[in-house]
Amino acid sequence: MTTTKTLTEADLAQFTGTEHHYRHALMRNVLYSDGAKYVANAGGAHWLLDIIASVQLDAKVKREEFQVWKLTLDDDSETRTGVSSAVLICEDGNGNEVYRQVIDHTDFPLPEIRFYYTNNVIHLPSEY
Repeated sequence: MTTTKTLTEADLAQFTGTEHHYRHALMRNVLYSDGAKYVANAGGAHWLLDIIASVQLDAKVKREEFQVWKLTLDDDSETRTGVSSAVLICEDGNGNEVYRQVIDHTDFPLPEIRFYYTNNVIHLPSEY
């Protein structure tokens, strides 16, 4: 079954705070905001929240109280199938990289997205 991903930058602009927090299914101490849930649903990106949540087990990442997560798609890798490669980077909020993961195949609909992770919550920067 193919689903059309309808996530746009304009969609993300509506999130300026959050009314609810949702508990991650596997990493029960990790929560995520309305905006993060919207990205996961509309962008088919539950896998992205899963990575951010599971990497909190890494001691180097866990030490960082404030984390900036950035997914960037590689424009040059897109094929006729709409699949790209990407890189997911976690920084400490001061531009220092603490984690990097290459994503070999993704059909995430935006060229780039950022999340903040602090106080055990994944959220969009506009919700911070």
